[in-house]
Amino acid sequence: MKKRPKIYIIDVTNRDGVQTSRICLSKLQKTMINLYLNEMGVFQSEFGFPLTRHETNYLNANLELAKKGALSPIRLGGWIRATPGDVETTFRLVPKIKHLNLSISTSEQMIRHKFKGKLDHKSVIEGMADAVLRARKLGARTIGVNAEDASRTDMNYLINFATRAKQAGCDRIRYCDTLGCDSPFTIYERVKTLAKSVGLPVEIHCHNDLGMVVANSVAGAKAANDAGCNAYINTCINGMGERAGNADLVAVILALKYSAGMKGKYILDERINLKCVWKIAKYASYAFGVPIPINQPGVGANAFAHESGIHADGALKDRRNYELYDFEDLGRGEPDIVETGRKITAGEYSGIKGFRNVFEKIEIKFKDESEATRILDLVRYANVHNQKPLVDDELKFIARYPDICEKIFTMNP
Repeated sequence: MKKRPKIYIIDVTNRDGVQTSRICLSKLQKTMINLYLNEMGVFQSEFGFPLTRHETNYLNANLELAKKGALSPIRLGGWIRATPGDVETTFRLVPKIKHLNLSISTSEQMIRHKFKGKLDHKSVIEGMADAVLRARKLGARTIGVNAEDASRTDMNYLINFATRAKQAGCDRIRYCDTLGCDSPFTIYERVKTLAKSVGLPVEIHCHNDLGMVVANSVAGAKAANDAGCNAYINTCINGMGERAGNADLVAVILALKYSAGMKGKYILDERINLKCVWKIAKYASYAFGVPIPINQPGVGANAFAHESGIHADGALKDRRNYELYDFEDLGRGEPDIVETGRKITAGEYSGIKGFRNVFEKIEIKFKDESEATRILDLVRYANVHNQKPLVDDELKFIARYPDICEKIFTMNP
């Protein structure tokens, strides 16, 4: 019996999410997001830019965490331009990297009005193929090739581009709706044609400029599966991303699991654990400094709230009257406790006694004064690094992986 294709999640919060104008994440916060994504069962995190020098220590430190088993089985993938030069620099700065996405623009608009004569249709394809061959030779285990602006790319050219990428040895093609101009109907037809013509797994990378990002992502994944190929949906936590954002991680998973026509008919990666979504959404909101909208699917304050008489009565009689899925399945239901009395916090100017009090509350003990002093020093740096109070999971991470933290907090100009 032929194996049925599946749908996997590649989260791009730490790459496309942090490109969002007016926001940023510290390297510690990006590391915590990788840890939460791994706990959640996400297939891959696009964890950063190997060519960006201030990312180098963070990227190498996270690859060390993967080697130690702390970031496993999640894959850590880097994003670079599809040029041999970028590939060479990547393996010089981040030699242990194994998963890459190589990106280049493919639409007539971009080739003519972005490259301005530096590249033409033929050189775009050949340069991409050379980059794939070079990445494989230098040790890349998996390679995705990104067709930026695929939604506005001539279909025949897109097929030729993807075919050449396959010949060069790539593992999947990323269909980028860079401007968010697709609809569920157009992306379905285009992705199905692409997947059938080339026989490659397809990554679906959509933007929310017209408010259809989740619908487009699901339609694209459905198209790839209908053509017999695996699909990989790109998501960002809480729908962060450039301009109007990327596909929200939680909403995409809920749509795949519960929407009519998808539920039971298409296979979502079995490792996905919905019970982790409440924690990861809250952490990302805190780290980004962007509140979760009250009407956000699954994790918004009103996602399970009922006020009108008819709805409240119906929900109390049987939650299935007005709730499509259970809040417990999303890791919700526990009360949020806020301390209103004395509270000792750990910050950049903490002393050893207050610091020990904080760690005792989260059940972390140190073997001696020297270890406690070292961890206190790192906590001080972490507060400067984050520019906001640390959460308990961050404090625990620092205590467990002090050597990794020293690298994460360090940047070499």
